[in-house]
Amino acid sequence: MTKPVPTRNFSPQAATGDFAAAEGSLSRGDGNAVDGAVFRGDGIAAWRKIADLVEAEIIGGMLAPGTQLPTEAALAARFGVNRHTVRRALGELAGKGLVRTAQGRGTFVELSRLAYPIGERTRFSQNMAQEGREPGGIVLEAVEIEADPRLAGLLAITPGSPVLKLLTMRSADGVPIAFGNSFLPLPRFAGFADAYRRFGAVTPALAACGVDDYKRISTRVGARFASPDEAARLDIAAGRPVLTVEGVNIDADGVPIQAISSLFAADRTEIVVQS
Repeated sequence: MTKPVPTRNFSPQAATGDFAAAEGSLSRGDGNAVDGAVFRGDGIAAWRKIADLVEAEIIGGMLAPGTQLPTEAALAARFGVNRHTVRRALGELAGKGLVRTAQGRGTFVELSRLAYPIGERTRFSQNMAQEGREPGGIVLEAVEIEADPRLAGLLAITPGSPVLKLLTMRSADGVPIAFGNSFLPLPRFAGFADAYRRFGAVTPALAACGVDDYKRISTRVGARFASPDEAARLDIAAGRPVLTVEGVNIDADGVPIQAISSLFAADRTEIVVQS
């Protein structure tokens, strides 16, 4: 697990008088252009002042989660600096997990970290609803594979048996939260991929395949750093931590029906283990 990054004691009011008066609030969009000279002479780099100011508005609740920040060009004009300076400030904020940059869409205030309970009745959509978030799920890939010995053991099937491998992305309020693979035995779950595409969630997709109830019998949680590809999928900065979650679900008769291997963005999620 990553350690929390300490923040500096800073508020817009603590900046130089000219700077604080001219900047205004990003959340209100009422700032005026700032003479770049106000950034010089006190030994604090311009990018640091910008990063501290935006951080103060995020922590103070003036910039709500999901809020889109002004463009680099607009921020550069407002603060009287070049875009490279703004980019460095945003990079500092991204490194702290406070903002995220979506390619082609802009920079957004990161979602507050959500609690994700894991227990016998783990349900992604239900967990998101309890957090007041809108759940989403899409299929990235669906292929048939042969179960290797480890997967066969998890699903209580013979090695080499056909298995559906389904790669999905889960989101909250349109922001990527987790992605990973589900493995379901065939031919029992031959219709699962199409059902998931239709419903965007595991529970109704399983119901479409005749499984009205299921529960989690095992969960393994770990942590590591995201690879470049994983970071791109989760829309997080390269090298940010991710939580690894592996689990097995069984039906009402105790038969294994699904093995999962997922990655959660650690900046957006905390795992809560329920007994």
